[in-house]
Formats: sequence, structure tokens, C-alpha cells
Amino acid sequence: MSWTTDNQKNLMLFSGRAHPELAQAVSDELGVKITPQTATDFANGEIFVRFEESVRGSDAFVLQSCPNPLNQWVMEALIMIDALKRGSAKRISVILPFYPYARQDKKHRGREPISARLIADLLQTAGADRIITVDLHTDQIQGFFDGPVDHMHALGQLAEYVRKNYGTENVCVVSPDAGRVKVGEKWADALDGAPMAFVHKTRDPDVPNQIKSNRVVGDVAGKTCVLIDDMIDTGGTIAGAVRVLKEAGAGDVIIATTHGVFSDPAAERLATCGAKEVIATDTLPIPEDKRFENLTVLSIAPLLAQTIQEVFENGSVTSLFNGSA
Repeated sequence: MSWTTDNQKNLMLFSGRAHPELAQAVSDELGVKITPQTATDFANGEIFVRFEESVRGSDAFVLQSCPNPLNQWVMEALIMIDALKRGSAKRISVILPFYPYARQDKKHRGREPISARLIADLLQTAGADRIITVDLHTDQIQGFFDGPVDHMHALGQLAEYVRKNYGTENVCVVSPDAGRVKVGEKWADALDGAPMAFVHKTRDPDVPNQIKSNRVVGDVAGKTCVLIDDMIDTGGTIAGAVRVLKEAGAGDVIIATTHGVFSDPAAERLATCGAKEVIATDTLPIPEDKRFENLTVLSIAPLLAQTIQEVFENGSVTSLFNGSA
């Protein structure tokens, strides 16, 4: 008796229910269909997932975005990972375009959680072998997961859009606070060494969760300012930064962000803050009621599809954003 086996690798793509449009776009880019599944909610809120095809021996990629209600989609991702592990998938890579709880990456005071680390622990316990994500709030989150983390960057797509539509001659890159100056430096390099500035801000001790944008550090007078941030939630910080830039004599202000969380009243604030254009990617779904006239949404699907392909083929993910292996 002789035994023969087919040792060819088998890529399978799985999608949570949070952002099916992005999953379909990634599927189209890859030329790989999304594996059919049954996903339902019980009356008490419990989530049930079952895949309709065998996943044994597969290189499984689970794509789940985490908009509101974030906790539901995190739990669904964990259940999908568990189902794949128990279905004997060979390797499970979790694609979280927007990493949940990323802002809780350290303790500011006593008796506070480090929830970003908790998410990493939950993913690993469920059975994830690798995480693929885009523009983490802080780089240190990569160290929370005891395994490979592919930290991708949307800067290439965002900066190319700015270059194509606004040029680089009179552009100034502006960070909304001192903490994102390093990211601003990368933006400046991508825009042919554009000058930089940042908005000095403080928190109002009398109003919780309120930011006061005070003044601009750097010369922005008459310049087209590209105001960058990794995410925009309620839009208060970024709208305040636009106001301060305008008061300092800035010309057009362009807002560029990776993650458009856009919790209320972000859409109203961004539409009326004085910015000429707001550029975001679709790492999170942006429904029609959160869209406004000067919003441009770029697709992150090509970057995710290229990353999946490099991981599957044991290629270099690094080459996707710095041009070398």
C-alpha cells in the first residue's frame, strides 16, 4: 500500500459581518472567494458561526473590521478563530484593519487596564498565529502579541493622493499634537521633504475628555497644510487644530486619516470646520449618514490583498511600504 498527499498550500479567506464591502474588495483583488459561512445571533446576543466548507490544512485569513458596536465584532472574530482552530486550519492569520482598544495601550493612572494587550491575549488564546493590521495608534502594541505582527501603513496611498491633487511645492505637514511628530516626519519625507509643524494642545482639567488646541509651532502662513492623524473619532481635536491653523494664517487645510471612526458629531464637525478636504481610508465602514461633501474615501483593499499574498507566499511584507525586502 502506498500513500500520496497533496501538500500544496491552500489559501482561504473568511469575513466577519462588520465590513463585508471591504472583504469583497479584498476578495476581488486576490481572486480568491470568501468562504461561505453561517453567522447568526441568538436572542440573548450570543453569536454562532459555522463554515460551510472544510478548512482542514488551510492557510486561513480572517478579516474583521471593528466599528461600533466594537465588542460584538471582536467577539465574532474570536469565535471565528476558534471555529477554524477546531476545524484543523493549519495557520490562522487575523486581519484587523482597525485594531480595537488601541488607545488603551498603557496605564496613565493606577487601577487602569491595558486593554490593547488584553485584545492581543484573547486573539492568541483563541488560536490566532499572526495579526495583520493598519496604522496602530502606537507601535508598541506590536509587542503585545507573542507572534508575527504585520503592521501596515496607509501613508503611501494617502500621500500619493495628496501629491497628485495638491502637489508638494507649498505643502506643510502638520501633526495635531507633539505625539505624532515622528509620523509627521515620514509624511514629510513622502512629500519631498515638506516642512513640518505641530499643534500644541492641552486638556481642560474642568471638562473631561475635552482637548484645547492652543497654538501652532512652526510656520504655516500661506501654506497648504496637510493635517494628519491615525484616527478621527468625534472630530473635536482635529476640528480644533483646523481652527488654530486658520488663525495662524494657513491656506487650504487638508485632513488625512487612516481610520474614519466618525462617532457623532464627527461628520458635522468635519464638514463645517473649514477643511478643504478630508481624506480617509475604508479600514472602517463609513455609512452614508456619516459622509459629507468634502470627504474622500480611499480603498485599503489593495494593500491588504498584497499583504495577504506576501504572507501566503512567504514573501517580504516590508517591501510593500519601503521598497526593499
